[in-house]
Amino acid sequence: MRNEEVIGLGVAGNFAHHLEQAGELEDFKNVKTAEPNAPKGIFPFYLPNSDTFLGTYPICDEILELPKYEANAQVEPEIAIFFDIVYDDNMKVKDLKAIKFTVFNDCTIRKEGAKKISEKKSWGETSKGIGKTWIMIDKFEDGGIMDNYRLCSFLKRDGIIHPYGVDAPLTGYSYFYTKLQNWLIEKMNNQKDFGPLEDIAIHLKENHYPKQALISIGATAYTEFGETHYLKKGDEVFVISYHKDKSDNQITYQDDKIILHQEVI
Repeated sequence: MRNEEVIGLGVAGNFAHHLEQAGELEDFKNVKTAEPNAPKGIFPFYLPNSDTFLGTYPICDEILELPKYEANAQVEPEIAIFFDIVYDDNMKVKDLKAIKFTVFNDCTIRKEGAKKISEKKSWGETSKGIGKTWIMIDKFEDGGIMDNYRLCSFLKRDGIIHPYGVDAPLTGYSYFYTKLQNWLIEKMNNQKDFGPLEDIAIHLKENHYPKQALISIGATAYTEFGETHYLKKGDEVFVISYHKDKSDNQITYQDDKIILHQEVI
């Protein structure tokens, strides 16, 4: 899917241990959350009307291009959800309607001294990855189709495939379903420009109140290999979401598994 009118937002710190492993916990030391396991905030990775680097559409489903400058880049295996945004009469976000989901690589550079999360997130037209297949969401709550899916990721280097992120159920996200939905609405309306975070309401206004959002809901924890190995040219990235009750020989690509495969250049 290539939709350049959809705002791209991400969730920081929605899976246990990810921020610690990514070396980013210190960035959020002054950010207060309602609960210890709550996500830290949301950030933009694509703003359709921006004249900054965030105005470049960064998503590709086949290629991941590393920055031209020297940088340590890591896969961030995530689930991305396509939401319709509903505004009230005052143009505040009133509701988010979850339509469909896929896998996402919120590839991130570990950049010392970055003032905002977004500075680590987008550096060109092929700096993010998204699955080619989507699964429709019947209901974004317990008992829905997403209960049945897991997320995993791998890196192929020199012919060897290494687990990169832990294999985890989608329900393992700290905030999910209605709790995540309500939290997103609150942050889209009220998050302020503070520390590594940005005022999302201003971004919505400046981008003419987009009707849809692509929201990556947080990266899983890393395996030991993933935590200690950055990307390099020639690697191949795989991010996979699969039905938990299907064995490999039962899985059909269309119905039971979503695969993102990117070549790193």
